[in-house]
Amino acid sequence: MVGYHTRWVRPEAPAEDPERIAIREALAFGKALYDRRTALGLSVAQLAERAGMTEDDVECIEEGGTAPTVPLLRLLAAALDADVRLTPGHDVGSLWFEAHAA
Repeated sequence: MVGYHTRWVRPEAPAEDPERIAIREALAFGKALYDRRTALGLSVAQLAERAGMTEDDVECIEEGGTAPTVPLLRLLAAALDADVRLTPGHDVGSLWFEAHAA
């Protein structure tokens, strides 16, 4: 009897829905902003003033209602005296603000 090997091929993962990805990214962005703001002991009003934004803008981001954009991340990182960190993925924890190294 002649032996043969079958090769298992991993099926393609279904493409993720871009809308779901955008929602998860906005939620991750909001949590990262909230976490850094509260770690600094800043109120929404104080952060808004530092960033030249309205309190409603900051609250909208923290509630996951705003997509993270590069200009917005830069603006908020400067206001929070932090760097922006990203990891692969789109879930909470994939984006955070990290204090500048001393």
